[in-house]
Amino acid sequence: MGMWIAIAIVLFVLGSMMALKPSGIDQRLDKLRMTARRLQLNPKLVTCPDWVKGKDNEYGRGMLGQYCLVLDDMQLPHTRYQVIDGQWRPDSSFVDTSTEDTKLTIPSAIRSSQNNTKTDVKKTNFSLDKMPLDLPVSIEPFVKGLLTKANSIVIYWEDIAYVRPSTNPAYQQKLIEADLLALKENLERWALQMQKQL
Repeated sequence: MGMWIAIAIVLFVLGSMMALKPSGIDQRLDKLRMTARRLQLNPKLVTCPDWVKGKDNEYGRGMLGQYCLVLDDMQLPHTRYQVIDGQWRPDSSFVDTSTEDTKLTIPSAIRSSQNNTKTDVKKTNFSLDKMPLDLPVSIEPFVKGLLTKANSIVIYWEDIAYVRPSTNPAYQQKLIEADLLALKENLERWALQMQKQL
């Protein structure tokens, strides 16, 4: 009888230890984010912004990876882009597409202490409008949005889908760094494109 109790205790301890071990997907995601951090892409897991289509293709639903590249020598306009048909398109709820060059509609989420819906500011930058994403095929389907402000450019994407076998069956750990370097190069290129249009 004492032997059965000892076996049960050993199995219980082993089961508890196995439950603490991260899953294979968690280990892959950790490797992806650690590589991104080393490449200065500053990854974070954030709540899906209300202007980005998240879980089940609904705005502001679920969690997304936010990878931010800080460019110390640049000053970028405050803009938001969504992915539509593999191209960057300006977030229509953020900009006034009227012909007035000096007016921009500021949404209430951004307008903090202003009472008017119109504010005199520089017209938003549309330099990335209809520009193809041109990202690695293992990343592109999961990209949702792009935000620029001050000296940073931020991409929102489902980084967990990149490492999940059901959504990315071609995943290979050795390609992580190459894919993230391509992402970083594109972020720098898009920032330079926007800088030229200022």
